[in-house]
Amino acid sequence: MRHNKKFNHLGRTASHRSAMLANMAISLIMHKRITTTVAKAKALKKYVEPLITKAKEDSTNTRRVVFSYLQNKDAIKELFSTVSEKVGDRPGGYTRIIKLGTRQGDAAQVCFIELVDFDPEMAKDTKKKSTRRSRKSAPKAEAAAPAEAPAKEEAPAEEAKAEVPAAEETKAE
Repeated sequence: MRHNKKFNHLGRTASHRSAMLANMAISLIMHKRITTTVAKAKALKKYVEPLITKAKEDSTNTRRVVFSYLQNKDAIKELFSTVSEKVGDRPGGYTRIIKLGTRQGDAAQVCFIELVDFDPEMAKDTKKKSTRRSRKSAPKAEAAAPAEAPAKEEAPAEEAKAEVPAAEETKAE
């Protein structure tokens, strides 16, 4: 039974796992997006999000606490300056995991994990182009304009019908 065993050991010893997660967290902070396996990305998300929350408050103590996890001065500077400014108003959920499929060599599930506020393409609020050819969208656009147009077209058509019999009568006579 696996009662109260909540985190993934990733097939590594504790020291190897902590070193790997620290290195991945440094890479994520410096590059804003990294590609890895889904299991490692989920473990990294649990590791890095509390550090980003601590980075919101810039004090000597919080810098020392975060440094005890990361051991990289450049990453600490980046985290407390750039990253903490972007995520200052966000209550949580600083990372996003997007699955990419399987890796060819070993069929591992691959994804990329990124910091949410640093992806300019995801931040754009553009309408997605629909790939389906639906009849619902086309008649709605045409429904407003043609509703008025047939009334105008009917009147000339009726006049034309009235003129046609008069012309036939003249030919018949």
